[in-house]
Amino acid sequence: MTVRPLRDRRYVVETDGGTYVVALDAGTCTCPDHAIRGSRCKHIRRVAMEVTAGAVPAPDERVGACAVCGAETFVPFDAGGARLCDRHAFEPGAVARDRETGERLVVVDVTAERADAYRTGEGRTVAEYATNADYGAHEPVVEAVYAASVRPGRSVEDCDRYGFPASRLTRRGE
Repeated sequence: MTVRPLRDRRYVVETDGGTYVVALDAGTCTCPDHAIRGSRCKHIRRVAMEVTAGAVPAPDERVGACAVCGAETFVPFDAGGARLCDRHAFEPGAVARDRETGERLVVVDVTAERADAYRTGEGRTVAEYATNADYGAHEPVVEAVYAASVRPGRSVEDCDRYGFPASRLTRRGE
């Protein structure tokens, strides 16, 4: 069986016996077996297995592209803005390294806003800074604080946040 996601949160399942449409969240399939028995048919089970395996997006997701490498990634269905694949994503609290300075940073947030749209406190976009010229203006901005500024009595929330195009930062150890 071949499973392909549709744009309306349903899936097409192609088999030697026919082509059927599955609505996983509603638990329905257009095959005769499901219409007659009214229970979970093999097509619904196959779509569920493909979703669990990460081969197709879940009903609340859609296929997107990583803003750094272009790899296929699943994003929230109604999400807009730039997104990252698992290889380039950062989690809040993670330690990262700035490719330009080598300094360690603590990730505070990963925005969906592109570097050419995200404005700093100075009113400039992140992409306008000369140190960001070699990184994608289309990439999401990662907000981070310098690790050296976090010390006893001063938490991450007390430190100045800076915005970076996602590919300017590397994960610790990379």
